[in-house]
Amino acid sequence: MMAARRLTTTFATLALISMIGCAPSEGAVTAPTHGGSASGGGAAASPGAPLERSGTDGAPGIGDPAFPLDGNGGYDVGHYTLKLSYDPASKLLAGSAQIQATAVQNLSRFDLDLHGFTVSQVTVGGSEARFAREGDELVVTAPKMIVKNAPFTVTVHYSGVPDPVRNSSNLGTYGFIPTPDGSFVTSEPDGAKTWFPSNDHPSNKATYDFEITVPQGVTAIANGEQTAPPKTSGGKTTFVWREKHPMASYLATMTTGKFDVRTGTSPGGIPVYAATDPKFRDALDTLYTKTAEITDYWATVFGPYPFSSTGGVIDDFNAGYALENQTKPLYGGFTPDAGIIAHELAHQWFGDSVSVKRWQDLWLNEGFATYAEWLWSEHTGGATAEQMFRNAYANKTSAMWTYAPGKARSEDLFNDAVYTRGALALHALRQKIGDTAFFTLLKKWTATYKYGNATTNQFIAMAEQTSGKNLGPLFDAWLYQPTRPTLG
Repeated sequence: MMAARRLTTTFATLALISMIGCAPSEGAVTAPTHGGSASGGGAAASPGAPLERSGTDGAPGIGDPAFPLDGNGGYDVGHYTLKLSYDPASKLLAGSAQIQATAVQNLSRFDLDLHGFTVSQVTVGGSEARFAREGDELVVTAPKMIVKNAPFTVTVHYSGVPDPVRNSSNLGTYGFIPTPDGSFVTSEPDGAKTWFPSNDHPSNKATYDFEITVPQGVTAIANGEQTAPPKTSGGKTTFVWREKHPMASYLATMTTGKFDVRTGTSPGGIPVYAATDPKFRDALDTLYTKTAEITDYWATVFGPYPFSSTGGVIDDFNAGYALENQTKPLYGGFTPDAGIIAHELAHQWFGDSVSVKRWQDLWLNEGFATYAEWLWSEHTGGATAEQMFRNAYANKTSAMWTYAPGKARSEDLFNDAVYTRGALALHALRQKIGDTAFFTLLKKWTATYKYGNATTNQFIAMAEQTSGKNLGPLFDAWLYQPTRPTLG
């Protein structure tokens, strides 16, 4: 991701603008905790009277110490089927989410992350289930015990006006954001719950089907590829999309509105989908062409492109950031330059295909994507990665030296250190082990953990195995110490 502050970061004389899909800033990301009403199965629980939990209840959080209530325990989601309708005039989102999951323990009750909305019905295995609301938790009581390792399906019917996360000091506003002609949907880090019930943490990736109905004349864009042409009836059009590769919940989108669309295939044979709001119509061809060119190039540097299509969307919402939504990075209210597109498309490997297991390792996404900006500049005859490294390192008073990027903080998750100091760490590694080992490592990393999750410790272990060097001191200095490292 790239954010407003990163969008205006300049490396002195290099004047390189960095705009990433996840934004660095200073402050806490705190989603509102009020829940919508619950009907047909139970009432919203009082915040002062938390539900009692038993040994067969799934935990209300997945276990990430940075975000203790994000995600949920007791089960693993394999697939989401989202059948939703959205009306921009009334801002009403309504429909159902069918979630196919597997119990990882004996499970009598479990949580889904959901912020707001009125829930009208919940079924488990086709049978009516009781439910209650506890803050942003939708607590579902199964009709009968779900035994460990058993697959099960839960379906939630809900409706309401989406309430995005607002005034976050990390990103400002994110989640499902209503716009005059549709919706701008960017959910990092925990905004998926503002539009569908989910296990909202990147460690539980799943595949997705989207069936999105909007007023005729509005386009609905989601991840992956369209499985059938749009169908219009009664003044409404339904778009069907499928993301067949595992995806973290924060990368899912249903961006809607008036769009000009261009589709085709990159020179390397990858399908391309580019869309722009009419205000940015003049940028459509450049977005399409650069997306195709950069995706093809990254496939030679990082290994084969991990998904079935690539693309990008420019919407007329002044978000001040871009987000690497899987297969379709979303640019909020600006025309991205090649460096920003390079950053967001690098995320398709680093962050989307290989995802973090815990948010404290976010540099594995942002440091890599920022370094990709440097590599793209080097590739296209601009400043070299070495020049960018030297220039950034020369700023002795930068606040990034007091922030250890290997331990990203929940209250300041997208700090510039996670981006720039993360990139500096990668260049220091490249200097230490040489280009052959470094670029071999990048391809090995993306291949080994493709469609999965990984940690910093796993990256360090792979770097040491690939290079045959002890790299503990290097990574400790660049990732874990709140001081400016000394160059060797």
